[in-house]
Amino acid sequence: MNLQKVLPPVWFLLSIISMVGLHLVLPVKQLFFPPVTYLGIIAIAVGIIVLLFCAYLFRQKNTAIEPFQESSYLLREGIFNYSRNPIYLSMIAVLTGLWLYLGSLTPVFVIPVFAWLIQELFIKEEERMLEDKFGEEYREYRATVRRWI
Repeated sequence: MNLQKVLPPVWFLLSIISMVGLHLVLPVKQLFFPPVTYLGIIAIAVGIIVLLFCAYLFRQKNTAIEPFQESSYLLREGIFNYSRNPIYLSMIAVLTGLWLYLGSLTPVFVIPVFAWLIQELFIKEEERMLEDKFGEEYREYRATVRRWI
C-alpha cells in the first residue's frame, strides 16, 4: 500500500483516535490535572485557527493546498514567514493540545510519530516539487524560513 495515498487529514484523524484510545485503554500515568489540562483547549483552538488561516491564504492566492498538487504560487506571507509548514505545525499543535487535555502519558507518543510520518511521506516530496517549480525563489525561502519553527 502506498502510504502517500492516505492524505494528511486522515493521518491526523487516525492520530487523534490513537491518542484517545491510548488514554482510555493504556493511560499508564496521569501527568496533568485541571487547570493545566485546560491549556490543551487553548492549544487546540490556536491550532485550528492557524489551520483555517492557512487554508484562507491558499484560497486567496488560488493555489493548491492538497499534497502533490502543483502550486501556482509560493506562499511567503503571514505565518509562512515563520514556518514552511504551518498547516502541519497546526495539526501538531492540536495533537499537543489534545495530549495536555487528556493528561495521561501514553498519548504523547503519537505526536512524534505523526510528525515523522508527515515529514517523510509528504514534506520532503512537497519541498522537492516546490524547488522544481520555483527554483531559486524557493531555495532562498528555504534558506531563510525553517521547516517547522
